[in-house]
Amino acid sequence: MRLTDIRIKLAPCQTDRLKAFCALTFDNTFVVRDVKLIDGHDGLFLAMPSRKLCDHCHRCGDKNHVRARFCNNCGNRLDENRHLRYRQGSAQNRLKLHADIAHPINVNCRHLIEQEVLAAYERELDRSKEPGYQPPSLDGEDWESDLPVMKTTGAIATA
Repeated sequence: MRLTDIRIKLAPCQTDRLKAFCALTFDNTFVVRDVKLIDGHDGLFLAMPSRKLCDHCHRCGDKNHVRARFCNNCGNRLDENRHLRYRQGSAQNRLKLHADIAHPINVNCRHLIEQEVLAAYERELDRSKEPGYQPPSLDGEDWESDLPVMKTTGAIATA
């Protein structure tokens, strides 16, 4: 699988830790959006798209964020210490409040993706200094016209 398109939208305020939003296309067929480029303690890194961890209210069964104090549906008071069940490994013992939706399986894959995204980020920073700069769209409005027409056979699409 190859990274075939990287779209970088610079964050409005470059003084914050968030530097850019990214959309990554693999093999011209699969897009991962909402990847963030963040300036961390050890330099720039990619934060993959994630969702907040939730659990269910014991009274009504509705989903609530693990740090919520009251149920969003019935208003029942929730156990304020229930988030302590979501630990990220015994060595770190950090609370895990988000779960990745999409992420690289190993360090080598993450490193390759980060290298390409950082190079694209540098190019986008240079472009942003040119007169008449227009940031790219991350919505994919123009992606469909760039892709080959796909024929489907059953559940699998083929070119």
